[in-house]
Amino acid sequence: MSARGIVFAGGGTGGHLFPALAVLEHLRELEPDVRALFLCSTRKIDARILSKAGVEFAPIPALPLSTKPIGLAKFIISWGGAVREARQHLRQLHAECGAVRMLATGGFVAAPVAQAARAERLTLVLLNQDAPPGKANRWIAGRAASIYTTAGVGRAGWECIGPVVRRAALASGSAADCRQRLGLDPARPVLLVTGASQGSKSVNEFAAAFAKAHAAELREGGWQAIHQTGAAENTPWRDAWDRAGVPAVVEQFFDAMGDCWGAADVAVSRAGAGSVAEVRANRVPAVFMPYPYHRDEHQRLNAEPLAKAGAAIVAKDAIDPATNLKAAGAHLLALMGEPARRATMRDALAALGPADGAARLAEALLETA
Repeated sequence: MSARGIVFAGGGTGGHLFPALAVLEHLRELEPDVRALFLCSTRKIDARILSKAGVEFAPIPALPLSTKPIGLAKFIISWGGAVREARQHLRQLHAECGAVRMLATGGFVAAPVAQAARAERLTLVLLNQDAPPGKANRWIAGRAASIYTTAGVGRAGWECIGPVVRRAALASGSAADCRQRLGLDPARPVLLVTGASQGSKSVNEFAAAFAKAHAAELREGGWQAIHQTGAAENTPWRDAWDRAGVPAVVEQFFDAMGDCWGAADVAVSRAGAGSVAEVRANRVPAVFMPYPYHRDEHQRLNAEPLAKAGAAIVAKDAIDPATNLKAAGAHLLALMGEPARRATMRDALAALGPADGAARLAEALLETA
């Protein structure tokens, strides 16, 4: 048998995959021959991220829980097959490695894999990154041997840890170095716009409206832009920056996200747990525009601790670009014009503590083994 096996269960968005990759980086430092298997969703984003990372993965035919009759029926039908398929992978890994432990990082695919781990009597560790925890994580928590949270969730038995951030999302050099790698002028300030791994139509439209409305101020300030759109067709967004006369790097997705954060003086971002963690780890003053369709508003709650610390601004995404210009746009324009305020925000981000959650989780997985 080879060294112990670690199964990572989660997917559907980068926010559920990137933390697992961050933990794996530390696991391999502690135990170089550890065997890792990612059980993920069938969405294309999962295959793209995990293939690029060069890790072993297997998609599981899981579906999100829905309250709508058709969606609920599909979820119920898919559940048994997802659990059975996950169990097959777990049994095979156990036969090859002997000792196997699992880390669930959330999302709809994590729940059936967690059920499979329970059926196979494997130790299950849960990472919760949202406040409040989502449905899948609340369900998994009742079956986990240990639970870690980066969201400060005050529940008995839940250990609070620092943000979990992969190395590719950490600045690897000075701002000038990062800008140069992206093909930007190393001496000019940079605005980063990101809707996270899957992008955001309303954030993209806000960015285009902001570039149009404040073209003169952007040019006078010498600003450049980095825009991660999540969209395969980026012509509209490139055209918006071009018409404003603002040099911009516009891509669907940046693998080396650390260069983007490292290059940025200020950012506009969604407030998923991963995005908030990356803002904190890289100390980038940010205007967060939380996803507006979640009933529990967990993205807003993810960002609020940073806002209360004076380290970020939270602006409502009104979806309509003109309405967003009046609120989020005003906050952004003011922040871009106040270097001293940005410096104060960076100090506040630093005071929140290190992004060391991945190292703690790696240690925990080996402790439980």
